[in-house]
Amino acid sequence: MTFESLGISKQLVETLHSNGITNPFPIQQKAIPVILEGKNLLGIAPTGSGKTAGFVLPILENRQQLNYKNSRNIPVLIVVPTRELAIQIESFIKLCSPELKRPIKSMAVYGGVAINPQMKNMIGTELLIATPGRLLDLLEQNALSLDLLETLIIDEADKMFQLGFEDELQAILKTIPKNCQHILFSATLNDKVETIKQTLTVNFETVEVEKILEVADPIDQIAYYVTPERKGPFLRYLLKTQVTSQALIFVSSTRTADNLSVKLAKNGIKTATLHSKKTQGARNQALTDFKSGAVQVLITTDILSRGIHIDMLPVVINYELPRSPLDYVHRIGRTGRANETGQAITLLTLEDMHHFKIIQKKMKHRVEVLPTDEIDVKNM
Repeated sequence: MTFESLGISKQLVETLHSNGITNPFPIQQKAIPVILEGKNLLGIAPTGSGKTAGFVLPILENRQQLNYKNSRNIPVLIVVPTRELAIQIESFIKLCSPELKRPIKSMAVYGGVAINPQMKNMIGTELLIATPGRLLDLLEQNALSLDLLETLIIDEADKMFQLGFEDELQAILKTIPKNCQHILFSATLNDKVETIKQTLTVNFETVEVEKILEVADPIDQIAYYVTPERKGPFLRYLLKTQVTSQALIFVSSTRTADNLSVKLAKNGIKTATLHSKKTQGARNQALTDFKSGAVQVLITTDILSRGIHIDMLPVVINYELPRSPLDYVHRIGRTGRANETGQAITLLTLEDMHHFKIIQKKMKHRVEVLPTDEIDVKNM
């Protein structure tokens, strides 16, 4: 199956090919025809499955056929839970746009930065990507109107509720015209997502790919047992002797992220941190530095566990376990994407062992746990 056979025009396909995107993934094969037909869609697909292209491509395809008068009336709205995901989606839209029949203006808006430039840039925006809080701010300022909205996309719908956006999302849905096209994407189908469906009172065509806890084959998982006092030194040992390329390290709190970053930096390891207490400028810079290779290690919380693609990321390290098996799968899914190879390393203390057994059981995948007591980490 090809993108052209799904209904994507030659211009868009050539742009995709020039960027190394040649064959559609399963979620794209299922979602693109439904969206092109203007139907309401509920897509159940894990992070890293290619769903961004699954909705961006048909939206761009359809918009090429339509005229748009510059105004503050937004025809296409994409609501996302995090700033990083908003920026990523906008980047993909811009990647696909050079060869379009007519220019289509897109913009990502989110909190943590000044609102006035976003308000001034709103006129003529055809595809708006927004986090819930900033979108409501802009609506209150009359910077935009959703009265003529034609397509609503809610990405990572289940994550919206995990991050506490339920009230904001419900407020947004009250402003949406009933006759617009509704597209929801979620990694899971839970009670909260069902509530969104009921609120919208439209009929959805549901498409689903992969079992949520399946781990991509290219990901090689390994775990190490360490005592709490040897955990930091052993991480430094890994980064200096085993993981000499880039590594994305997950921790459970912003405090741990900052403390770990300081210790690694003192040991000559170039490190950046990205978490919710960082300013948007600092978060953008950390991600840019990591993607460019300016730093070897990026330490983050689960804010980066979903929706963010980093090309050719070789290693993910769980310095601390996440709360749920699903979050574990999302974390390690940052590597081994799009059939690339990758490695996921997890550091375990005695109190982690029971929880890690539960994670393995949910994944239906056994991970070898190796001892580390004979490894000399005194000088690390």
